[in-house]
Amino acid sequence: MGGYPVVTWSSYSQAQRLQPPKYRLAKDLPHELQDRVNALPQSYRDSPQAAVLFEAMMDEAMDDELGAPPISVINEVTDEGAPPWEFVYTNQMWYGEDVPPPDIKNLKSCGCVGRCDPKSKTCGCAKRQHHHLKKYIANGTIPGTWNGRPFLYDAKGSLQFFGMPIFECNDFCGCDEDCPNRVVQRGRKYPVNIKRTESKGWGVFNGAKKIPGGSFVGIYAGELLTVEESDRRGLLYNKFGRTYLFDIDFHHMGVDEATYSVDAYHAGNNHSCDPNCEIDACYINEANIEKPLLTVFTKREVEPFEELSFSYMGSIDDDAVCRLSQNNDAVYAECHCGSANCLGVLFS
Repeated sequence: MGGYPVVTWSSYSQAQRLQPPKYRLAKDLPHELQDRVNALPQSYRDSPQAAVLFEAMMDEAMDDELGAPPISVINEVTDEGAPPWEFVYTNQMWYGEDVPPPDIKNLKSCGCVGRCDPKSKTCGCAKRQHHHLKKYIANGTIPGTWNGRPFLYDAKGSLQFFGMPIFECNDFCGCDEDCPNRVVQRGRKYPVNIKRTESKGWGVFNGAKKIPGGSFVGIYAGELLTVEESDRRGLLYNKFGRTYLFDIDFHHMGVDEATYSVDAYHAGNNHSCDPNCEIDACYINEANIEKPLLTVFTKREVEPFEELSFSYMGSIDDDAVCRLSQNNDAVYAECHCGSANCLGVLFS
């Protein structure tokens, strides 16, 4: 046209797939500010100014969720000014050594215009989601009366079914940003606080308004590691009583052992034996089934100022609890979640 090539969304999208994928390396995790603050006197780190600086650090890091409400730091029980400065706020996966970059060349995308229709026979994302939900539809876990199927969100963006893989539309799809199958990528919508507790360290708490069940509240993010590196770190963590290693081995992956693990060592302690949140696998700009995002959704309505929590232990029987309670590794600690069905032990 007039000597210039005609660029369509399809041609642009295909050209973008040929570019190197965008991702972050674990070796580039920011630490300069943390190092500077840790070098300051304890009197500053325990001052109100430290909390203000910590909040500013988190706010600046929210470059991938620009509309998310700010996070406040609250401490009414100790003299600590802020959480440990080793903490790095992020909703990104930081790729460790030997972890391959995101697979975008094999990523399935839709060519929909406007908002995706779950009833569409041509939507590539609906087809992909349906493929991974066939057994849940066949056994009635997802009822035939569910108008939104195969998508797992309702019209308001609330997750309706837990324990199943979520396949959202991605950067190469033609649909709009307000597509009902784009929830995680639009970021957190509810205010939360980082608050010091009396017996569990720092945790994440709801703000002043209720959070409906099925709401996206964050990502269990950190370093994405090979399971070999995770095992190596686990041996060290077990001895000094600190680990947030999460093996990625969801049942839909059909694997006996995980290939990758997430190390969220710098995260807070948000375990409960009766949790109000759950971690589900979500795929956006990644075709590799072994590398989902670990997304956190509320399982029920969360009351104002209630702690947000999920279970570190998963399903566990009484014999396993007994074995864990007798384990001498420092990583196994007494649980203080306070729920009526508390198991009494957790990974610290």
